[in-house]
Amino acid sequence: MKKKLQLQQSWRSYCPVSRTLDLVGDKWTLVVVRDLLLGMTRYEQFLDRPEKISTNILANRLKRLEGLGFVQRRLYSDHANRFEYLITAEGERLRPLVQSIVEWGLENIDGAETRLWQNSKSQKKVSRKKAT
Repeated sequence: MKKKLQLQQSWRSYCPVSRTLDLVGDKWTLVVVRDLLLGMTRYEQFLDRPEKISTNILANRLKRLEGLGFVQRRLYSDHANRFEYLITAEGERLRPLVQSIVEWGLENIDGAETRLWQNSKSQKKVSRKKAT
């Protein structure tokens, strides 16, 4: 049986939807998780995304995700103590949730599209229009 997250925090409810939203349901957390799942690891990469997350919010979300065990922070340069952020096995377990949100958005929100970056020079755009 899978070990469940044990957190020292007060919960609004016993409902699993409510508790999940307490962990990752703010405006920015799943956007950062999405980027981690797409392979982004460096602070600058997160800041360069179209949503334009602010530096203080990004730092807060990465620290929170690290505290939850979803992200591992690793030093990649001694010069100015630069870190990269790696999704952990626990964080990978959020992939189906993010994928479900992507699919729902593509099916139900006009103009929604995904852009999967292979690198900063090439983009593959995927969109799905709602059938009428």
